[in-house]
Parts: sequence; C-alpha cells; structure tokens
Amino acid sequence: MTKADLVTAHTTDIPRHNPCAQCGTPIAQPDWVEPGAGRISYLWTCRACNYRFEAVAIFDPAAAEHPPLAA
Repeated sequence: MTKADLVTAHTTDIPRHNPCAQCGTPIAQPDWVEPGAGRISYLWTCRACNYRFEAVAIFDPAAAEHPPLAA
C-alpha cells in the first residue's frame, strides 16, 4: 500500500486542524496515516515551528464497522 492509498482509504476519517503539540498552531491534515489492529497512527508536522509528532487513536477492534477479513 502506498501513502496515497492510505490517505484516500480514510479520507472521511482523517482529523483536520489538529493543534501542534508544541506551539498550538492548527495543522490542516496529517502527513501520514497508518491504520493497524485496534489503532490508527497519525504523523503531524507543524509548518509554523517545524515540530513533528505522532498521535495514536486506539479503539476496540470488536466494535469496528468492518471487522478484518483475515487474521
């Protein structure tokens, strides 16, 4: 899967305007989105202060709308 595949696969779920963890400036969208088992990781880069950080959303995989097709 390419970066473009990951982003387009989750376009409606991507958080927008997340504040920078260092200076608080809103960031339009993450640079990278990586889904995993029970989690989604987001890589953010602030253009105002050049700070990079990762945010991870953890959820219950059993409650997901579409359970995995394979283990």
